[in-house]
Amino acid sequence: MTNGSLKSTATRGMLWNALEKLSVQGSQLIIGIVLARILMPEDFGLIGMLSIFIVVSQVFVSSGMGSGLIQKKNRSEIDYSTVFVFNFAVSSSFYILLFFVAPLIANFYNMPQLVILTRVLAINIVINSLAIVQRTRLIINIDFKTIAKVNVVSVIAGGLFGVTFAYLGFGVWALVVQNLVRATVSVIMFWLLSKWKFSLSFSKQSFKELFGFGYKLLLTGLYGQILQNVYKLIIGKAFSAAELGFYTQAKNFAELASGTVSSVLQQVTYPILASLQDDRKRMISVFSRMIRMTAFLSFPAMTMLALLADPFIRLVLTEKWLPAVPLLQWMSFARIFYPISALNLNILNANGRSDLYLKVDASKIPLIITALIVTVPFGVKAMVIGQVVTSAIAFFINGYMPGKLFGYGPLSQLKDMIPVFIATAITALVVFVVNSFIEILIIKLIAGVLIGIIVYLSSSYVLKIKELKEVRIIFQSILNKK
Repeated sequence: MTNGSLKSTATRGMLWNALEKLSVQGSQLIIGIVLARILMPEDFGLIGMLSIFIVVSQVFVSSGMGSGLIQKKNRSEIDYSTVFVFNFAVSSSFYILLFFVAPLIANFYNMPQLVILTRVLAINIVINSLAIVQRTRLIINIDFKTIAKVNVVSVIAGGLFGVTFAYLGFGVWALVVQNLVRATVSVIMFWLLSKWKFSLSFSKQSFKELFGFGYKLLLTGLYGQILQNVYKLIIGKAFSAAELGFYTQAKNFAELASGTVSSVLQQVTYPILASLQDDRKRMISVFSRMIRMTAFLSFPAMTMLALLADPFIRLVLTEKWLPAVPLLQWMSFARIFYPISALNLNILNANGRSDLYLKVDASKIPLIITALIVTVPFGVKAMVIGQVVTSAIAFFINGYMPGKLFGYGPLSQLKDMIPVFIATAITALVVFVVNSFIEILIIKLIAGVLIGIIVYLSSSYVLKIKELKEVRIIFQSILNKK
């Protein structure tokens, strides 16, 4: 792949991925707001209680073999069918397991209604497993246009059903229906659009090769998801469903911002970085540019979310969600380095070093456990503040290996981010001062967003931040196509 075609592919892939994420996240935001206004915090808390069991099961189902397909240079049809058969078998096994342990989960939380909720919601595990191969094939081909179509339609379909059930008074079941419909529509569309010839062939050799790479990602994803969702487990057990609902909403909104930036860059860069394994110089160049672009997008987004959390929650979710405001503010800063940390780990996978990925992630376990032990006695807010500290330290841990292997570690990355830090700080100061003189919530929110964008872009121009030019080029290409 030449420099020109690589740049064109990356730009096109990033553009479609960005459009998909913005459309999906925008739709989810609107749907989430409507549901939050209708339902109670306790309803979201009940789903949050089950999240650790669902996501851990899904980690086992994917098992890192999709990433193994992307990383593998010479893939065959038998490789794809082997992954499909394995995913379906494991997902079915985990559904049966969750079906029978549902009473134990309900007893743990002392919530009898969780028995039927677990058994119905867990169907999603099997449904999602049916489209892993199709989605992986599209990612390998950097066909994010098709992925965008599938995700947007499925999110809207799930949202319409969820909102309808919420209005009809089904409470927490509206959230269950939303998830099931979204997964079902997604699978149907992936099957129709991916054009993969279904096969039940299974090769022990293919499994050995792909699982040899993927099991390390399985272990990493497993304890990664456990550590991320153990907060919900502890909050649901030690506090109340309502407090877990506040935490869940704060986390969801913070992830809408940081997660969008992270997933756009991560999904596009992984297959591209994997294709550059044998060209170290070009790979490092692409990687460093992605780090800078990630900081350029994520730092101001998360900072503005923290600054405008109060008017946003009051206006959009109503007063019943006010306890989520301080959680959202701290959560925004806890997630600010997340996209960059994800890229630092991504380059290890792209180079086939899932063993290092595993070691790096495992090294953070004592840090997170210590933070939990220290903060849990002080309440949910203290737990979120603990995440701010651990995420900052985790950035240096995640960046250590890229520094050692490629000469572009956390200190070099921070040096490249200095102009973005300055532009973000200027923006935050101006927005804070201006909003301190505004009393009307709607004006405070709108003025904060508009002033923030104008000041940040102006500061970036004055500081000559290169990423501003790249963003402008991308938007010009969109306008030219129109």
